[in-house]
Amino acid sequence: MNYPNWLSQRSYLSGDRMALSFQEEQWTFSEINDLALEYAGKLTALGITADSRVAILAKSNPEFVFVMYGCLHVGCEMVMLNERLATAELAYQIDDSGVEYILVADPLKDKVASSRVILFSEIDAAVAVGFEPQQQWQQDRTISIMYTSGTTGHPKGVRQTAENHFSSAVSSALNIGIAPDDVWLCSVPLFHISGFSILMRSLIYGMGVRLYEKFDAERSAEEICKGTVTHMSVVGVMLERILSHVEESRSHASTGFKAVLAGGGPIPVAYIKRAEKCGIPVLQTYGMTETSSQTTTLQSADAERKMGSSGKPLFLYEVKIDDTQKPGDTGEILIRGPQVTPGYIGRFNDRNAQEDGWLHTGDIGYLDAEGFLYVVDRRSDLIVSGGENVYPAEIEKVLLSHPAIREAGVCGAASEKWGEVPVAFVVLNKKATADELLTYCREQIAPYKVPKRLSFVEALPRNASNKLLRRELRTWL
Repeated sequence: MNYPNWLSQRSYLSGDRMALSFQEEQWTFSEINDLALEYAGKLTALGITADSRVAILAKSNPEFVFVMYGCLHVGCEMVMLNERLATAELAYQIDDSGVEYILVADPLKDKVASSRVILFSEIDAAVAVGFEPQQQWQQDRTISIMYTSGTTGHPKGVRQTAENHFSSAVSSALNIGIAPDDVWLCSVPLFHISGFSILMRSLIYGMGVRLYEKFDAERSAEEICKGTVTHMSVVGVMLERILSHVEESRSHASTGFKAVLAGGGPIPVAYIKRAEKCGIPVLQTYGMTETSSQTTTLQSADAERKMGSSGKPLFLYEVKIDDTQKPGDTGEILIRGPQVTPGYIGRFNDRNAQEDGWLHTGDIGYLDAEGFLYVVDRRSDLIVSGGENVYPAEIEKVLLSHPAIREAGVCGAASEKWGEVPVAFVVLNKKATADELLTYCREQIAPYKVPKRLSFVEALPRNASNKLLRRELRTWL
């Protein structure tokens, strides 16, 4: 089965409808498609073809969207780079993905040192050549590639196909419904699956996107209360800040506002109750990069009755708990459906994403008697900080590369603002200060991964196999 070119088809079906707004500007689907075709002609002139794999590094603004949509028309694979990452982290992903070109927004040019860089200003200055967009997209075409850290600390490049994105959009629509006047407030990054999936839903539904370059709690609250948007995607810390602004201004959500989709970890039931008083329906979700966004969703009507649950699978998907006999038994969460990635690239190219058709998530959870999913532990040691996944092994690897450190252990500590933050325990083999070690970390990894506290200890807890027991570290907090 093939899909029609989503950009061309959407422009044909509802070209006059608002597709994208940013600050005071807005574009219709026809205007977006024309811009995408122009960018595709320029990218073609610069040597990019349907066989190319390119990386894109930019902030979440319209130019980023136009470049991405140009790439969609060309048919090349897009590796989405996280602009918050350190230079060394970006270099690993660029090398691992084997990209031919790196498309970089001019303000971020110092983050990448490579002869393969094409700045956005160079794309703008290029003279477009004749270009014929593909009328049909194959369902197994890889559209996007996003890196997600594994428990080993090595990021994995996850392929996301046209079928993955289409089934994710359709399943979401079957869950929450769609209407011609829907506008999704997007202040989650476009290089994350949370933001990118909003763009894919926009093209498939004909839905408008209200784009923010970065999260603004006060403006988001105003838009929700004025009714200029109908949906929004958030993590817990974002929701709490929005609610605080709505409460402080003694406002109430517009009757036209339909739902907040909340991911990045369980949402406290106290937030659900506050949101209810503000007239904001909250739908808790569970998903991952490998599932092209949400897989299960908890409806707001069940939020109190099923406190802590991530809900039930969306229509096209299945969830089961590995090797369990009855409801309530805990085990690894397995997922099956057309939204699941076909595989990885780079150093993890040979790893099977599915076993017997099921994605083994590495997350631990259980299903209750009614089929509601409860996530017990996000990949056991995973730290979810403000919706960002932080893997202790990755931070430990950086700490252990410092000559003064003999052993290192990292775990998550509770944080009112971020949910969790990473903290580190180290065993020294020569004198060093905490400030010196944290400065070293800041040079190697993104700011949200840098430990918020570093403690010196005589030894770390280990089991008989000499494996670090991170759960024990948490009792030290």
